[in-house]
Amino acid sequence: MAREPMREDITPMFRRIIAGVRPVLQGLTRQDWSGGEYLPREGGFVIAANHVSYVDPFALGHFLVDHGRAPRFLAKDSLFDMPGLGAVVRGTGQIPVKRNTARAGDAFAAAVQAVRDGACVTVMPEATLSRDPGLWPMTAKSGAARIALETGCPLIPAALWGPQDILWPYDGMRIKVFPRKTMHVHAGPPLDLSDLAPPYERAALRAATDRLMAAITTQLEKIRHENVPVSRVDFHGYLDKSTDEEGRP
Repeated sequence: MAREPMREDITPMFRRIIAGVRPVLQGLTRQDWSGGEYLPREGGFVIAANHVSYVDPFALGHFLVDHGRAPRFLAKDSLFDMPGLGAVVRGTGQIPVKRNTARAGDAFAAAVQAVRDGACVTVMPEATLSRDPGLWPMTAKSGAARIALETGCPLIPAALWGPQDILWPYDGMRIKVFPRKTMHVHAGPPLDLSDLAPPYERAALRAATDRLMAAITTQLEKIRHENVPVSRVDFHGYLDKSTDEEGRP
């Protein structure tokens, strides 16, 4: 598809990255985009998606850029210190997340401000790659819902499928580009959270997050033409009890 004009101001670095990376993605992958009409044409919003591969940000970013919106991902702060890559993530306005530190809340404040400034904030609510045997969405953290409730902005659920065919880290980190893989990104309508009134305590955040993951899963079922298993993997509950940050015993 032809790329829509960018609907927000972006940095020169962001423009260079789009000009360099988008043609590569166009050439190496096929695109199955759906639901672009649900993305706000102006103003800030949050889009939240499932997480199946380290390639996910490229697929979701490609989808957003094609619809005229520039993604601001919440990303691990270690990426900001990597040679080369650090300059890119800083220069494109990505948002660092300082996990397990006293400054972990800085990412929330920065994301809220970005939305209020009119940006598209992009969140992977599971906060890690899916450990579900069928790669279905797991239980999630409440960050995306918190940002949306705090700002009153639209919260858009989106499903990703296909990036795992290029790179699935539990398969030896082997990159498989050919034959060309199809990147499926299907967005749904904004969630209705109007029944959740402030103050947004734990029960409200959990209700909003469960609603979000259900909507993402519904979109993924349509892409995969499958029904999700009855239970959702609670990776974070298990992690808190018996594993380290990478999910190892």
